[in-house]
Amino acid sequence: MSQIQKSAHLEVVVDATPDEVWPVVADVTRIGEWSHECHSAEWLDGATGAEVGARFRGANRAGWVRWNRICEFTVVDPPHVLTWRTVPTFFIPDSTEWQLTMEPIGSGTRITQSFQVLRAPWLLDRLYAQLIPGHQDRDARLTEDLARIGVAARRG
Repeated sequence: MSQIQKSAHLEVVVDATPDEVWPVVADVTRIGEWSHECHSAEWLDGATGAEVGARFRGANRAGWVRWNRICEFTVVDPPHVLTWRTVPTFFIPDSTEWQLTMEPIGSGTRITQSFQVLRAPWLLDRLYAQLIPGHQDRDARLTEDLARIGVAARRG
């Protein structure tokens, strides 16, 4: 039976500086500009920007499946590192940690994205793999997302 992909480490080099990339990735309300799956996000609990402990809710779509997740920033080091995790709940007990790093390279930036599933109950893992087949191998779509971050950063 199929399972979801549990981790990845992907990178692209974009034609924008880390200072140009940072506002695109640190403002969760801009995620719809570059993510293939998370189409919008909103700050929660009075948060207005990325800082450790700040939470946001992302609205996701993959084919006909739609879901929301609450996420919390765990590392915020502008303009170099941004890490967040999906917050487990009683009904959605899985959790994944996501990290974006920005490293200057020439006149551009190497953007690295990694994720690691921290918790995935066996039954939910198999169910997610069936409902969202794209989660069985996410590398190509996530790499395309990183390239779109560069495009959004160049636009300003």
